[in-house]
Amino acid sequence: MTDGIVRLVEVMDRLRSPGGCAWDAEQTHESLAPYALEEAHELVEAIESGSRAHLREELGDVLLQVVFHARVAQEDPDEPFDLDDVADACADKLVARHPHVFGDEDAGTMDEHLRRWDRIKAETSGRESVMDGIPASLGALARAQKVLGRAERAGLADDAPVADGVGDALLALVRRARAEGVDAEAELRAATRRLEQAARAEEQAGRPDTEGSPG
Repeated sequence: MTDGIVRLVEVMDRLRSPGGCAWDAEQTHESLAPYALEEAHELVEAIESGSRAHLREELGDVLLQVVFHARVAQEDPDEPFDLDDVADACADKLVARHPHVFGDEDAGTMDEHLRRWDRIKAETSGRESVMDGIPASLGALARAQKVLGRAERAGLADDAPVADGVGDALLALVRRARAEGVDAEAELRAATRRLEQAARAEEQAGRPDTEGSPG
């Protein structure tokens, strides 16, 4: 590990150990779960803001979640593991899922690469369906993109009938976004930000100017 990672692990160990921080010491995987979601969302906002300083800070907050969970995992009496175990497992997964880089398979097209990725994930994870592993906690729009992507690469439900409800209309828009190579989730966030900014500007313009008024 680099000096920075080693220092972060040492700081977390100090916080978690006797004489450290009472709040940190009492946390569990379950109690930390909401923070992981929150930090992931803040990281996306930092990426979209274009601020390098903000991005570095939020990447650090996401890294903290990994280090914190790994420190908690060390204390498990039955199946302990640490940050090195997490990193090794991640590296093994990347090597296994990139045989065109670490093995002798041809790279092929991007579509072929994604199909191979799905196939290897299914084989190594024991999944029975291409839909397995899509988190139910994903936002509806992001989950729709994920389901459509898996279905399309597997050649499933390409001709599924579309009803006239609002949900089906939204799903059709997500399908259109995928066809155009657009991230529907990011596009909706950007459109929502523009609406929010316009609303704030209109709100500010409608406020009476109280500067200099007699008080």
